[in-house]
Amino acid sequence: MKVNGTLMNYYFHCKRQCWLHGNRINLEDNSEDVKIGKAIHEVKSEKNKETEISIDNIKIDKLTKEYLTEVKKSDADIESAKWQLLLYLKVLRDKGIERKGKLEFVEKNKSKSTIIIELDDEKLLKVEEITKAIENLLLQEYAPEVINEPKCKKCAYFEYCYI
Repeated sequence: MKVNGTLMNYYFHCKRQCWLHGNRINLEDNSEDVKIGKAIHEVKSEKNKETEISIDNIKIDKLTKEYLTEVKKSDADIESAKWQLLLYLKVLRDKGIERKGKLEFVEKNKSKSTIIIELDDEKLLKVEEITKAIENLLLQEYAPEVINEPKCKKCAYFEYCYI
């Protein structure tokens, strides 16, 4: 499986979640949080009269002359969202399209509602390194161990890991 934004996000959130999703064990259809996230994307698209753009293996929420924008339900895991956006910026750069990245959060807990991110050479190398690490993770025979953190309770894979 080619590394996409979801896998990049999950890699930072939980290696086990990344492995399960990458190996096509999908339990997200039962997740209330996933359903809410999809609904937010639909409402945003209708409101702005814009639709998701698919390029290669990624889906971009919004693309303007200046920004590639990724919309997230909350700012609960900003680091994962940043690396997902950086992957998207790399895919665009590989196509000859240079943009800044913008993360927009519908529900704000700790941060601003918008964060601007730029893909520099250092981050580009890191994205390539992480992509290889994800590819290697997905080739492993077994899923990584459960991480047992509070965020596990809200995960779409909770039942898989704990029941």
